[in-house]
Amino acid sequence: MHTIEPFYNWRHLYIADEDELSPFYGAVYSEFEFSNAIYNYFIHPQWDGFGSATLYAKILFADYQRNFAVIELLGEWNDCLYNDIKFFKENVVDILVENGVQYFILIGENVLNFHFSDDSYYQEWFDEIEDGWIACLNFRTHVIKEFEQANIDYYLAFGDRLNAMLWRKLGPIQLFEIVSSLINKRLNP
Repeated sequence: MHTIEPFYNWRHLYIADEDELSPFYGAVYSEFEFSNAIYNYFIHPQWDGFGSATLYAKILFADYQRNFAVIELLGEWNDCLYNDIKFFKENVVDILVENGVQYFILIGENVLNFHFSDDSYYQEWFDEIEDGWIACLNFRTHVIKEFEQANIDYYLAFGDRLNAMLWRKLGPIQLFEIVSSLINKRLNP
């Protein structure tokens, strides 16, 4: 897992640790010292911890004028044992929402498992973004099934074209526009 790096091709456009509104503002990273781990596996030092023992994140882009953020995730999303959604909501999402973000694009290619507890933090997040949305891109098939079994598909949009998005070939604003269009088509068929 130590070789899986967060996507870095947008770094010329946005760097979370240089963004004063980011929850990771001022973070310092090492390219050589591996200190964070998921279970017994070290992860690349560029991932940001937010209080979870099994899930890490990287804000790849935030646009406060267009009110959206793109966040890549790594690890095991475990609400059952570690209440990851609580830590993610309180330590990342709430700060972005306070700064106007209403549209969240979560990239889940590197989320290996999902374990559900309850939907209260998902509901709270969904309620706080009013007319916004939470889109999940490229999560693994078994993770999507776990989302569906937990009935959190009311709060999170996933599947269909969202699960086969070639997002790395796009710029962040293009990605937002495409995801927004897909979400709007779902809401207003």
